[in-house]
Amino acid sequence: MKKAFYWVNIGLLLALLISLTPAPVLAQGIACESEVTVQADDWLSKLADKFYGDSLAYPAIVAATSARAASDDSFTALSNPDVIEAGWKLCIPSAADAQALLSGSFGQAMAAGGGEGAIVIALSEAPTSLDPADHRSRQSETVIRNMFDGLVTRDTRNGVHLELAEAMNWLDPQTLEVKLRQGVKFHNGAEMTADDVVFTFNRIIQENAIEYPEPHTSPRKGLIAPLQSIDKVDDYTVKLNFSGVWPPAMQLLVHQQIVPKAYIEEVGTKGFIEHPIGTGPFKFVEGQLDDQIVLERFDDYWGGAPDLPPVGPAPIQRAIFRVIPEASTRVAALLAGEVDIIQAVPPELVDTLGLSEGVNVKTAPGTEPQWLQLDVKNPLFADQQVRQALNYAMDKDLIIEAIYGGRAVALPGPLSPFNDFVNKNLAPYPYDPDKAKAMLADAGWTDSNGDGVLDKDGQPFAFTIDTLEQWRALAEGVAGILREIGIDAGVRFWEYSVVKDQLLACERQAFLDDWGDSAFDPVGHFEAKWATFTEGQPYGRGNFSCYSNPRVDELIKAGETEADVAARHAIYDEAQQLVYDDAPAVFLILPEVAEASSARVQNWEPASDSRINLHDVSLK
Repeated sequence: MKKAFYWVNIGLLLALLISLTPAPVLAQGIACESEVTVQADDWLSKLADKFYGDSLAYPAIVAATSARAASDDSFTALSNPDVIEAGWKLCIPSAADAQALLSGSFGQAMAAGGGEGAIVIALSEAPTSLDPADHRSRQSETVIRNMFDGLVTRDTRNGVHLELAEAMNWLDPQTLEVKLRQGVKFHNGAEMTADDVVFTFNRIIQENAIEYPEPHTSPRKGLIAPLQSIDKVDDYTVKLNFSGVWPPAMQLLVHQQIVPKAYIEEVGTKGFIEHPIGTGPFKFVEGQLDDQIVLERFDDYWGGAPDLPPVGPAPIQRAIFRVIPEASTRVAALLAGEVDIIQAVPPELVDTLGLSEGVNVKTAPGTEPQWLQLDVKNPLFADQQVRQALNYAMDKDLIIEAIYGGRAVALPGPLSPFNDFVNKNLAPYPYDPDKAKAMLADAGWTDSNGDGVLDKDGQPFAFTIDTLEQWRALAEGVAGILREIGIDAGVRFWEYSVVKDQLLACERQAFLDDWGDSAFDPVGHFEAKWATFTEGQPYGRGNFSCYSNPRVDELIKAGETEADVAARHAIYDEAQQLVYDDAPAVFLILPEVAEASSARVQNWEPASDSRINLHDVSLK
């Protein structure tokens, strides 16, 4: 039977986007030319035709009414443009304001009024910290990279370039000498020296080196685990000492930004996160993590990586990172001109948004493979045959076309197909629902009572897919495909910070999410997802399947320090084959990164690692 995915009319979609947008984002300042009480035979398009002579102008009424409802509870926020009830009070804006709302020019005028040279970026999630040593969040790193620099940086396609390091030289396979640029200033005017670099890395690799809010070890340590120590040679030279050969060193040093030793020692970690200071192109002004972060240009910026022109201070005067978790609200804010760049354009809206005048939708190769991770300790998924059956049941091609519009590829197992060490002998599990049903029957799962749901020993095959809001379309698509073979799968949405500890404690049945692979090397990725979870170590820190295979653990550790490329390939090939066969997850897809900007944004491209670097961006 052909599967049906839900499609919406473009006009209704735009109306929905506007209806979901909170007042401060879209319709601040709109006045009600009329206040109307809904009658029994009213509907929005009828009222739009009455007041504007155009039934398609009803989204302006939705936006204005929802805006007024935020501050006046005599109005009703309209969450569904198809539903209004008699007695509700609506705000009818003037024809000019309605036109401005519909065209986005009202929001653009407001944005322009916020100060020339200001750019607003809508983040899909709130940053967890502005301390470069105390987070594991791409959103945090997006903001941090605009305030801080590292020894090396990355371009939009994952090429690595020298940044604060003027030169780097391996003295031997375990010792990296770094010559630092001279004359680089922190935002407080102090010069960056080797003391700051040594302090930065010690704060990451030493146990309990971060003292606030209580002593704890940096969550970034896992990204540079082989670093044993760092020595100051002179004011502008340091040596990094590794425990052994570490092939992905350059790619993973990208994720460590340099902080000011003297300033942190003076104000402590608490003072530092309240007012962070770095060497980056923008300096902190104000903000809250769950609301917005305001930065302004650092006029004494040293210029940035010479390999990534233009070099010099940022063209933009001010950058505002605004947290807008709801995808449709981000899109509506962009259409209204309230924001300039949005993260994580929902796959089902990419084509529609691309048709909007004044908006540019851009994509980049993705680095966040997505899986449905199955708790192998849960009785439902303890049987390897069942887990493999779910892989055969998954129509990844349908998902890629129907949800992502072809902008994704199927995963050939536990690594991205673009990882430098992917096992090229593995292919994605083929879609074979008949085989899936036969394997499930062999495992005892049949529809014994004819109700359409598989059961075993009197219990239905039913479970909940836990996920994040940003994966709604994918999760619901996966659940729908599973229901077609008789598995009663539902979907529940969480904040990651709330559900993470439950996942590591094996308290959830299945979790659909991604994990970054921006280094294109198994290190930093494979040990996080497929190694046995070890408290206080980087191994298994993202293992939400509660999976454990001692041989995989051995191979992971061997691959981390193997210098010979061919030998590393052999190690990781075996590890991937084992995980592929064990199937602790349904290996889904690798989607492209999809972001969008207003047409006034210049010299911006989305990055494969999802970070937004504003150093070179300008506005016209």
